[in-house]
Amino acid sequence: MVQGRTILVTGGAGYVGSHVCKSLAAEGFHPVTIDCLSRGHESAVRWGPLERVDLTDEARLRAVIEQYRPDGVMHLADLCDVGESVTDPARYYHNNLVGSLNLLKGMLDQGIRSIIFSSSCAIYGVPGKLPIPETEAKVPITPYGVSKLVVEHMLRDFSMAYGIGYVCLRYFNAAGADPDGEIGERHRPETHVIPLAIESALGRRSRFEIFGTDYETPDGTAVRDFVHVSDLAAAHVLALRHLLEGGRSAALNLGTGQGHSVKQIVATVERLSGRAVPVQEGSRRTGDPSTLVADASRASKLLGWTPSYTTLDDIVATALNWHRKPLFG
Repeated sequence: MVQGRTILVTGGAGYVGSHVCKSLAAEGFHPVTIDCLSRGHESAVRWGPLERVDLTDEARLRAVIEQYRPDGVMHLADLCDVGESVTDPARYYHNNLVGSLNLLKGMLDQGIRSIIFSSSCAIYGVPGKLPIPETEAKVPITPYGVSKLVVEHMLRDFSMAYGIGYVCLRYFNAAGADPDGEIGERHRPETHVIPLAIESALGRRSRFEIFGTDYETPDGTAVRDFVHVSDLAAAHVLALRHLLEGGRSAALNLGTGQGHSVKQIVATVERLSGRAVPVQEGSRRTGDPSTLVADASRASKLLGWTPSYTTLDDIVATALNWHRKPLFG
């Protein structure tokens, strides 16, 4: 039995992290959030205590780990704006790599041997095979993707040298919101396609910009695999149980295996909201591959994970419900 165990969740005040904390609590765990709140929200921390800590502050981080002595760690704290990483790589490497190294050293000091890492499909760069298996070459094309891959290498090396068990969860495009409406996506500035389209439909933005209409895709716009945030959260809990019950370390893709284009997102938002999305077409952004779709069969086999939200309508509907809340007025 693993119920009642304390789990440290870095980035637990963020979008995916807060959904992970809710899932942990629902499964009988005690989540403790570590977050500096530079981009997270204190109001999203509802299922356990919050410790306001920047992971690059090694002394403070070690003190919190020693205070709670968790049974495992879920590491979701990072800077994750792909475009920003290109213009400010120094900040991304410092935050994502130094913070992760401090966390791993703190775990070693307290004898903590289980960590779930929030990785990304950005480690694959421009894939040569679709859908993308975990064995695909890792050639990231942005500092963000490089930082995720380096942390995966850190985990592998710490596992071999010190016996730490890990599961790297390579998200494709996190989307949607808690179906109960308690938490959802709230980035400032917002960079994700579904909330941007919704905010444009609701009149909170003057227009929705499509970055690139000349990709080699059916409608010329980029295609992505959108996976519901609650399904991502469920995968974290399954991965944690896997490690706590003696399972082997692994790196796993998380996606639906289905690709949807930017224009399909716009059409879906318009249909479900009953409102037009004002669109402006622009040029491609640096670091945006044309198509990213997951082969997530390994997660299904190893963890028994399958997405519950399998259609674009299901995902967009939960996001639309969240963004219609007065909080966003």
